[in-house]
Amino acid sequence: MPTSDFNLGAAGMAVHAVDDATEEARFAERLPPLLSVIAGMVDLTGFFTLGNIFTAHITGNLVVAAAAMVRGGPTNLAQLLAIPVFVLALAAVWLIARASGRHSVALARLLLLVQFALLAAVCIFCVLTRPSNHPHGVTAGIAAMIAVSAMACQYALLRLAMPAAISTAVMTGNLTNAVLASMDLLSRRDSSMTADRDRLKRSAQLLFGFLFGCVIAAAAVALFSDWAWAFPVALSAVAVALR
Repeated sequence: MPTSDFNLGAAGMAVHAVDDATEEARFAERLPPLLSVIAGMVDLTGFFTLGNIFTAHITGNLVVAAAAMVRGGPTNLAQLLAIPVFVLALAAVWLIARASGRHSVALARLLLLVQFALLAAVCIFCVLTRPSNHPHGVTAGIAAMIAVSAMACQYALLRLAMPAAISTAVMTGNLTNAVLASMDLLSRRDSSMTADRDRLKRSAQLLFGFLFGCVIAAAAVALFSDWAWAFPVALSAVAVALR
């Protein structure tokens, strides 16, 4: 191969690598805020319509179930099942990721499609069976487990495809990051100013995104009942199409 052709090939590969890195960086910047809105919607819609189940904050179900047992009230079986279902869903997503052989943005797009399919299944199931009429019934429990699986997919997506991203569903860590970054900025330590601003910006985006999702979901449940699940499905479709 002539030297000029070799140089052109090497230059083309370098440009392609730069383009891939740029696409990955933009995707990693745009996707988490959208996922945080989806998480807020799913968590609050599930809590209001499916018998006080936390579909995003999974460990919260243990707290509620333990409190019910201590007070002697009825225990919601779905709250106890949420943990093992979440674990099994994570394992299933890991198997999907391993079988696909994809990485980074390509893997994220695949798992976003899986999450969309699960949320669409929740929406269709809830519209057909109306579990909000019997929030502690079997149909509500089935819908809750599908929603829990969808959120497990979101957790796994970030861990497997975007490990540098911070959580889009557990807001305690994001609130901690936001407060500590604000304190660092107020202390005027110039050495970490840029890093602190970036951490504060990312954490604040996810906090406000989750809160916004909760507010929209609360209004949607009040107005549309089980049809409220259509809102996170629509946003999930936007995430799949995100460029």
